[in-house]
This record gives sequence, C-alpha cells and structure tokens, in this order.
Amino acid sequence: MIYLDNASTAWPKPPEVARAMADFLERSGGNPGRSAHRLSIAAAQIVYDARERIAEFFNAPDPVKIIFTHNATHAINIALRGLLRPGDHVVTTSIEHNAVMRPLRALEREGVRLTVVPCASDASLNPSDVQRAIEPGTRLVVINHASNVTGTLLPVEAVAAIAHAAGSLLLVDAAQSAGVVPIDVRAMGIDLLAFTGHKGLLGPTGTGGLVIGDMVDVATMEPLTCGGTGSDSELEEQPEHLPDKFESGTPNGVGLAGLGAGVRFVVERSVEAIRARGIELTRMLVEGLQSIPGATVFGPADPSRRTAVVSFTLAGCHVSEIALRLDEEYGVLCRPGLHCAPAAHHTIGTSPEGTVRFAPGFSATTHDIHTALEATKKVARE
Repeated sequence: MIYLDNASTAWPKPPEVARAMADFLERSGGNPGRSAHRLSIAAAQIVYDARERIAEFFNAPDPVKIIFTHNATHAINIALRGLLRPGDHVVTTSIEHNAVMRPLRALEREGVRLTVVPCASDASLNPSDVQRAIEPGTRLVVINHASNVTGTLLPVEAVAAIAHAAGSLLLVDAAQSAGVVPIDVRAMGIDLLAFTGHKGLLGPTGTGGLVIGDMVDVATMEPLTCGGTGSDSELEEQPEHLPDKFESGTPNGVGLAGLGAGVRFVVERSVEAIRARGIELTRMLVEGLQSIPGATVFGPADPSRRTAVVSFTLAGCHVSEIALRLDEEYGVLCRPGLHCAPAAHHTIGTSPEGTVRFAPGFSATTHDIHTALEATKKVARE
C-alpha cells in the first residue's frame, strides 16, 4: 500500500506518538488541572510540556498564548468569532478551505463585510491585490499558508506587512504547512496562526491550536465556548486570563501527549530537512504526471513554491474513477473531488468535479512515487 493522502491526515504516525499516548493513559490519566493529586498533576505537566514545545516550534511569544483546540477549523472559528463584529471588514482569498469560507460566510450573513481577493489559476496570490482590497478600518486579513488543493504557498510575510501598515491583523491557516514548512510567527508577522495536529505535525486527530501574537488584544476577543476551566472556580464568569479564556472543558490530554511526541519527532528530523525532501518528491510527481498524455497538473511548476500536494486530472476520466482504480488495482491511496475547498477549484478551473490529489508524507520513498506514477500511466492508457 502506498499512502498519498497526507494532506488529509498523516499516516503512518511515528511509533513515538502511540507510545506517548499509551503512556499517558497508563501512567498520567488524571484530569489536567482539575485536582491536586499526583495523576492530575502528571497529566497537567504533559499538557503544559506540549504547550511549551509548540510555542518554541513556532517561536510564539508565550506558551500561554498557545490555545489548544480540536483541529485547525476549531482554531479558525475561535479567531473569527472572537474578533469580528457586525460592520467589521475582513479580506480573504479565493483559494481558502471551507474551514475559513464557511464561518466567514456565516459572519457575512450577520453583518460582517467580506472581500474575497481572486488568486491566479495556479492559486498564487499577488500581495498588491490584497493591498487594493483593504479599506480604512479593515479588521482582519485571512489567508492560508499553503493551498490544500495545489500546495501553492502564499506570500505570508508580504501580506503581513500590508495588513499591519493598514492597522489590520493577519490570521494564517497553517493546516497544510505546519510541520512541513518552517514557520516563525514573529519573524513572519503572523498575528494569529491556526494549526492542526494530525497532518504535518504527525500527532493524532482531535488536536490542534491557535497561536495568538502580541498585537492581538485578547481582552476584546469573545470566547467561542464558556465553561469549566479548573481555574477561578468560585466565579460564574469566564476567566479572562490565557489560555483558560478559550479552553473550556476537559482537555484532550491523551491527544496532546501524542501531539507533543509528534512535534518532537519533527524537530529531531528538522523541518528544513522535511521541506527539502518534500520539494524533491513534488518535483518527481509534477514532472512524472506532466509526461502522461492527457494529464493536466495544477499549481506552480516550481516545486519550491508549493508543499508536497499535487492535483491533476486525466482527460476523459472521472476523478473518482481514477482514485478508485488506483486504490483497488494498484494499492495507491489518494483523494479525489473538491477537497472541502470549492473556492479553490473555481479558481483553478476544476469545479465542479475537482481533481485527484497526491500528497506524500515524511515516510514516502522515491520508489513509492515511481510506483504511483506508473499506476497512473496505466489508468490513463486504459
């Protein structure tokens, strides 16, 4: 079996992740921060260790500004719902995932004004187009770091400079880039970074977070969920201090133990090395697919301008049929369709059917890529 669906979720996970989760359940299974006994304290320490590790990984200003969530979608909703009010103006792009577009469309119905900046057919973004879309008083600019359809990397630093010059904040959806592309929130000017744990960070599903930068006034943000935090229990109002303000309910301790182990694995191998390997595999995929008669490959031709996510179509073939045959006949697992990003497919011209997406992970080999390409050639011929 050749697994090329890492843009959905990374597989296989490093063995260290499973071991850390099992160890949490066996040795530290208390409720973090809810009691003073040894199991609760041990669980709280594991959660805080994960918080510190992620803060260091992204060069975040303070571990308490790492808000743990279920996934990137949850983190994005905390940021959007926390910051935006009726009458506010927000700018986004035409290649965003529904994790961004659906909450923004919901907020638009409630009175938030939305401008969607069109991207090019390879999903690239001209920062000048963002600058033209910003108005006096624009509250927020929201962009993904890398497209989940084409892998195209957006110019985060340039957009951050434009947003800040206008007095706006920048929210970056790093679901596809965290763990596979170096991210330094302070150096890149990112005010809010939404990340998921189960993709490039190699953690389990049900984990993720929001990094909050120093320019964000958290006092003006409303929590998405209110409830017990283990702190200020004498009050019936939500705590104002971080991370508790945005982390109600029992945390996913076992998942965060796994996430911490996944991040450690990535750090030990270095994001730079993972990135270099991703560029190599992407080049192989793009060049190999382009050599197949009837194949159309989407996204930048230069693999350094994208993550290891490659979408394609074959003339005369339905994408669902291609993916099914690759799986059943050749053991190549990939994802067809719209990838929860209809706006992106409208932008690159593949709506309403979508594309077939190959997304190799850290464990993929050159032999895997050659095998997947040979299988695709056979499907195209037949």
